[in-house]
Amino acid sequence: MPVPDSSAEKLKGFFLTLVRKSFDQLGIYDRPIAEYVATMLAEFSRSDRWQALRGADGRRLASVAGMMLAAGAAGARVAGERELRKHVGDYTLFMSGLFRRYVERGGYLDYYFTEGARSYRAVSELDVAFYHPGFLMFDELSRRFEHYSGALDYMRKCYFQPAPGDDPFAGFYRQIEGWVRHGISHN
Repeated sequence: MPVPDSSAEKLKGFFLTLVRKSFDQLGIYDRPIAEYVATMLAEFSRSDRWQALRGADGRRLASVAGMMLAAGAAGARVAGERELRKHVGDYTLFMSGLFRRYVERGGYLDYYFTEGARSYRAVSELDVAFYHPGFLMFDELSRRFEHYSGALDYMRKCYFQPAPGDDPFAGFYRQIEGWVRHGISHN
């Protein structure tokens, strides 16, 4: 395996190792999806990436409902809709997988499952319509969204478990805290 030369590649490599290990333990042997999920996790490790969408007023969209409203506005632009739907799918997978307790406490886990699957389905259909490769991967993510979210939750429990009484985000933040110190991330 070649040595990663950038912090983004190192971070992706870190996540790819954990995703593959978790997927293997769960009997999931889909390498393209493991690769995609690891890339998404590396991108979303930067808060400016998972909070990238902005409303008409310029404020960051931090709720799936707000993102879906923006999807209605972006409907006239197909390319914009695909990117927005992909972002909603990625965001709901990220949150329902790594931050499941937070999503459950808010009472919207089922909503995230529904919207995440629906968004990946839309990406797959748009990719088919425009002859883009990769539509099968998004179809698989759509059909088994809850399964992949559960695999990320499993990964979090195995590798990012907070100490008793800690903030539920503490294990994850403790893990990435060293990345910044050692130059693996510029976040």
